[in-house]
Amino acid sequence: MRRTRLAYTLLLATVGAAGCGSDPAPTPTPPPPAEGSQYKVGGAVKGLEGKGLVLEIALPDDLFSSLPIEASGSFSFTPGLADGDDYDVTVTAQPTDPAQTCTVTGGKGAIAGADVTAVSVDCVTTPPDPPPVFDVDPNTIDVSNADRCDILDTAHCLFPWPNDHFTTIDPATSTGRRVALHPTSMPVNKEVDLSPAAGLPPGSIVSPGGIGMDPTDWNRADGFSPGQMLLTYVPGLDLAATGIGAINHMERSLEADSPLVVVDADTLERHLVWGELDSYATSDATRALILRAGMNFREGHRYVVALRNLKDSAGKTIEASDAFQVYRDAIPSDVPAIEARRDSMEKIFDVLAGAGIERKELYLAWDFTVASAKSLAGRMLHIRDDAFANLGNAAPTFTITQVLQNPDANRSRRVIGTFTVPNYLNQANGVSGSSFHYDEPNDGLPDQLDGTATLQANFICNIPRAALPDGNDNTQPVVPGRAALYGHGQQGSASQVNGGSATGELSNTYNFVFCATDFIGMASSDDENILRLVTEFGRMNTLADRLQQGLLNNLFLARLMIHPEGFVKDPAFRGGPLDQPLIDTSDVFYYGISQGGILGGALVAVSQDIRRGVLGVTGMNYSLLLDRATGFDDLRTFFDQAYTNEFDRRFVFSSAQMLWDRGETNGYAWHVGEDPLPNTPTHAVLMQNAFADHQVTQWSADIEARTIGAGIHVPVLNPGRSIDVTPYFGIQPLESYPHFGSALFVWDTGPYDMASNKGTPAPPVENKPLRDGVDPHGAPRVLPGARLQISEFLRSTGKVIDPCGNTPCLAP
Repeated sequence: MRRTRLAYTLLLATVGAAGCGSDPAPTPTPPPPAEGSQYKVGGAVKGLEGKGLVLEIALPDDLFSSLPIEASGSFSFTPGLADGDDYDVTVTAQPTDPAQTCTVTGGKGAIAGADVTAVSVDCVTTPPDPPPVFDVDPNTIDVSNADRCDILDTAHCLFPWPNDHFTTIDPATSTGRRVALHPTSMPVNKEVDLSPAAGLPPGSIVSPGGIGMDPTDWNRADGFSPGQMLLTYVPGLDLAATGIGAINHMERSLEADSPLVVVDADTLERHLVWGELDSYATSDATRALILRAGMNFREGHRYVVALRNLKDSAGKTIEASDAFQVYRDAIPSDVPAIEARRDSMEKIFDVLAGAGIERKELYLAWDFTVASAKSLAGRMLHIRDDAFANLGNAAPTFTITQVLQNPDANRSRRVIGTFTVPNYLNQANGVSGSSFHYDEPNDGLPDQLDGTATLQANFICNIPRAALPDGNDNTQPVVPGRAALYGHGQQGSASQVNGGSATGELSNTYNFVFCATDFIGMASSDDENILRLVTEFGRMNTLADRLQQGLLNNLFLARLMIHPEGFVKDPAFRGGPLDQPLIDTSDVFYYGISQGGILGGALVAVSQDIRRGVLGVTGMNYSLLLDRATGFDDLRTFFDQAYTNEFDRRFVFSSAQMLWDRGETNGYAWHVGEDPLPNTPTHAVLMQNAFADHQVTQWSADIEARTIGAGIHVPVLNPGRSIDVTPYFGIQPLESYPHFGSALFVWDTGPYDMASNKGTPAPPVENKPLRDGVDPHGAPRVLPGARLQISEFLRSTGKVIDPCGNTPCLAP
């Protein structure tokens, strides 16, 4: 039979109800009692303090009657029941506010010829739930330096790095943030004797200690480097057991279950990254986890880093820090320093949730904002635009100090001199060790020293015999050579343009007039400043600012080469029976090798005259390059003496890139190709690299190619030569030739053969240099096919040709 509930309220006549001071709720008229019904069921309610108690009695014929109870006292159900009728009194709603549990005693039976008055309802206040028990007590977390350090990683004040915790809101910037590093958080150096570097007796040259890195120039930025080295410390981390992809398996970071994830906070897309443990650390207790981008982070974008399900060598999950657990597990606290950050941490978790990453899996998560294009390139563009606006339609002023006729078999004339450039550095003539001059430091834009100060930059130009057969014979006809700047190698000088293999034979075979000036900031004239800098990295602005002045010097030199009132007006740059110009002024190009390639990408990106450049054995991002370069060995000795804390060393390298970006390709890579900077044309570059280069790691060239959108020649290598899980992942193959955009060609000298002492093995995946085999750094530039490719690319209508055919490019 279907059960039917009659829900109606019955009047109470109790002491408790009478004393409650309120009228009973209106009640529906109950059905008339059955004939012979005369007995009631009732009793007493005791201990009632809460609200909402409801009793119910089961009646004959599957009927039910409900009775709300408002207070302790007696109660009874009507209508009456007949003799022999069954009854059953139960609680259908327990009281709340406070929560109570009411239990019925004697509420079930049968009418036995009398009223039932002994039903007892006893109410007991429910004890409150015990407070939740957490594994972490927030009060035990050290927050004494939370205003300038990050409590999420106690290994180092500035870990995890980079980090929006070390920024402040600034509506005046393009990103809405500004870096805000505290002076007392920055690494402090130790005294270092530099005398051995100069071959002097001990104590002759000493770099003072106790000097903290001054964060002033870092704090001008509105975000971090697009190629920033990410840092944190994970005690006991085993990369293999965890499954973090190394540099040769960075595509692992894009897989659904990757333990390492970096997410674009706006698009929720994963970014290509890899992880490695610092191979330079001398102890696991000081071995930082390094995370790097396989393609530069986007300018102005915010990213969220997530590390999850991290394992030690035994496969055991590594517990997160106490501070991170407080945020991840929503552990409440009354610590103001902790609670002040909770909202920003929740926003991080929200981004990760949107990207499908579960909060409970996290070991650590943080966010950082990449600097805007204005922050990265704004100083350089400002001095460029200011200098050329003042120059107007005129050519830069120059002075020739020496002319050498027929200096070698490939050149008929060498012209040496100086030219005048506005000086935006704070010392006369922009000497090594100077930095930008600011009339208004707060605007972050350099000003010309004293309003009108200039400096004298050096130049060397070589006229090939293809243009002028004999420097002493003006009777022979001339063929104006293509104008091109040459960028010298590591801490070199303009004199490297006089070399034979790179520029001499190339210039004479294909008729290039190469001119060069010192890339000041990282030229031989900067040796002493660089030596001091590696022991006192607070001087980093003296390198970065002078690099930008050096870029401006190169821009003025390029203008001199093509301006009709420039070099070609001087007899030193004219010849033949008709007194013709020896330089074709219709266009100017760039060719740089090694450091000249690393800095050359930035030069091409900011140039309004140079549209095409060849970057030989190139790369970008010195914080990546130096770890993997044999050429940094000597300077590293002094660096390690100055910064003995191994976490400090990692931070110094990483933070230095923020300033280095302003003068090398890493800070301009997004604008080398088809997305030009303001008031700048589009460009194209040809990258010629050596596989397993000992001095400029191939990995950095791969990152550059992905970032600038360069295609790569395929097949790149012979089968089995690459150690990549997916060789050259993320770089688009060149499908046909000629190609009219940017391109990467990799030249391979082959596997190392000890008997013949030729070739080189593949590079290590760790952050250290390749030292085995024969360094192929000089290989591409001497190859006829590579030179032909340079010639075909450096034309006004230049193109990328394939000198290798449908095979890898080999450099025997």
